[in-house]
Amino acid sequence: MNPLDLLLRPVAPGDLPALERIAAASAHGISSLPEDKAQLRLRIERSLDAFASPDDASGEETYLFVLEDRGTGQVVGTSGIAASAGFHDRFYSYRNEFVVHASAALGVSQRMHTLHLCHDLTGYTLLTSFYIDPAYEHTLAPQLLSRARLLFIQEFIERFSERIAAESPGLCDEQGASPFWDAVGRRFFNMDYAQAERVVGGRSKAVIADLMPHSPVYVPLLPADAQWAIGQLHPVAELPFAILQDEGFNADSYVDIFDGGPTVESSLPMLRSVRHSRRLTLHAGALNLGLASWHIACSLEREGFMAVLAELPVAAQELAPGHELAQRLGLVDGQRLRVTPLDPMPREGEGA
Repeated sequence: MNPLDLLLRPVAPGDLPALERIAAASAHGISSLPEDKAQLRLRIERSLDAFASPDDASGEETYLFVLEDRGTGQVVGTSGIAASAGFHDRFYSYRNEFVVHASAALGVSQRMHTLHLCHDLTGYTLLTSFYIDPAYEHTLAPQLLSRARLLFIQEFIERFSERIAAESPGLCDEQGASPFWDAVGRRFFNMDYAQAERVVGGRSKAVIADLMPHSPVYVPLLPADAQWAIGQLHPVAELPFAILQDEGFNADSYVDIFDGGPTVESSLPMLRSVRHSRRLTLHAGALNLGLASWHIACSLEREGFMAVLAELPVAAQELAPGHELAQRLGLVDGQRLRVTPLDPMPREGEGA
């Protein structure tokens, strides 16, 4: 695989067969890509509408990107953005909290882990639909697939929230059984985890959460396997989760109400790709000299958004129009692009 062959772009109607393949291969819990051709076609249509929507976006838009290997002509991954989590309803999570129970008379004090049903993350912009072909997992492709979304949000921030969140699939077995769901959610619904996912069908989880008790869940009262599952990842989530952690997302506060998987959140300006990003101008006099490193580079158009990988001088502010990157993005003299290094040098006062 040649990294220069990778192209992230908005999904198109012709990508439907690839989405069907990806949905069939995705792990339990990724409900934003259902195994339903009609629903996937609708997902494409909504994404096309989002990219083409007027500048006064409503906040209900959902954007879907595909990663194409132009060397083979195959779609090898997907990632998405929901402009506003819970736009049509509340977006529920469990918030990790600790309470202290004490008795001075008995000389006893205990700190107990509890889960509180909340909708703190309602209105956050949500990163969704991450999938990468296993053959590309150990390449630069996952970095482009995940992090280019942040540059898109940064460039069109008026369409999004500055608070960003992302859910990760929690523990479940090959049959789709979740120890956390079995201990908590299933107590109130006569259905297994996979059935609950189908009932939600990509809608707000308020469908389920509104019928669950709003009193705190005392974690020590749960079965041992359910306690262990809280904040744990399904194996397929380890790679995208690691990328989000490297970006600077906080993973300690929230977990999913279905499977207990971690939900990360952060402020957009605090994320590494955004902090280190810069705009380059195509200028005929640019020399493009200096030490080069791998960057993500993207165009500044919404409907025609494209993001690729390129080796660029680390301090460059201009780029020659004849540079191969400009040609891949279809840019000419005077146009601009946004870039961010894959591995930025730490700034003064920042840890490595």
